[in-house]
Amino acid sequence: MSTTPAPVRPLDAAHVDELTAAAAELLTRHGSATSPGLLAALPTAGARLGAGLRHALRPVDTDDGLFVLRGLRVDDDRLGPTPGHWSTVGGAGAVWDVVLLLVSTLMGTPIAWDGQQDGRFVHDILPSPGHENEQTGASSSVLLTPHTEDAFHPGRAHLLLLCCLRNHDRVATTAASVRRTALAEADLDRLKRPVAPILPDDAYSGAQRFAGRLAPVPTLFDSPEGLTLRFDPAYTPLDTADRPWRAAYGRLAEELARVSVAVRLEPGDVLVVDNDIVVHGRVPFRARYDGTDRWLKRASVRVEGRPTRPLAEHDEHGYGQAAVTAWAV
Repeated sequence: MSTTPAPVRPLDAAHVDELTAAAAELLTRHGSATSPGLLAALPTAGARLGAGLRHALRPVDTDDGLFVLRGLRVDDDRLGPTPGHWSTVGGAGAVWDVVLLLVSTLMGTPIAWDGQQDGRFVHDILPSPGHENEQTGASSSVLLTPHTEDAFHPGRAHLLLLCCLRNHDRVATTAASVRRTALAEADLDRLKRPVAPILPDDAYSGAQRFAGRLAPVPTLFDSPEGLTLRFDPAYTPLDTADRPWRAAYGRLAEELARVSVAVRLEPGDVLVVDNDIVVHGRVPFRARYDGTDRWLKRASVRVEGRPTRPLAEHDEHGYGQAAVTAWAV
C-alpha cells in the first residue's frame, strides 16, 4: 500500500459556517432530511451558496481520483450513540444528511436506489450484528474488498461521498486510482473486452433474485478523460472467464493494492471518490456495538453527460434496479 497521503481540500471557517447554516435552515424548514420538499429545494439552496464555497466543493479534478474535504466539525456528544442498524437511525445526524446532500448537489445530481435503504438519498454506513462477514457496508470483521460502488449497474454513481461522523478506532478506508497503476498492454487489451458479468451485491436482495440474462461487461475502458474501470471481484464470477483473462484481472488487483492509500477519516471529513477511476474498500475492525462504533454517511452522485462510460451500458438491464434522482421525487 502506498505511503502517499490522500489529497486534502480544506474548508475555511467561514465556508464551514455558510454550509452548515444552509443545511440547518433547510432541515428546519422541511422537518426531515428525507422530505420531498427538501430534496426539491436543493438546487436553489446550492445556487445561493457563495462562489468561494462552490469552488471549494467542485468535483474531483486530479488523477488521484479522490480528495478529503476537511474542516467540518461533528459534536460527538450531541450526535448520540451509533445505531445498530441503518433502519433504526431515524433523525439522528439528520443535519449531516443535508450537508452531504448540499455538497452532492454542487457536484452533480444525488441519486437513490429503490432497492437499498428504503430508497434514501443518504445511507448510513455502520456495523450491524449478524452482518460482520458480508461484503457490504454493514460488515466489520472482514476486509471490504476494493470495488467500484454499485459496479453491477449502468446507472451507478460517478462520484461517491463518505462523510465521517464517528471513527474513534481510526478505521481506514482504502482507495486506489486505476490511473496510478502500471499494466502491460496485453493485460489492458484483455480487460477492455467484456468477458465476465458483475453480479449485484448483498445489499440488493431484490436484484439478486432477478431472472434475466447475465451479460459480461468490460473491466477497463478508455474515455476522453483517461482510463476508467468497473471492478468488483467479490461479485464477479471469475471461474466463467478464461485463464489469461483471470491472470490479467489478478494483476490489476495487485496493482490496485500497490497504489492504494489508507484514508483514516476524522469526524467531519468528507471523502470524495471518483467512482470511474477509484476503487474503495475498508480494513477489518472489531465492532463493539456499544454506541461508539464507526459511523459514516454515504451519498451517490451522477454527473450528467460525463463521457466516462461505454455506450453499450445503455442496453444493460441493471438487474431490475432503478436509480432515482433527487429532483424527480
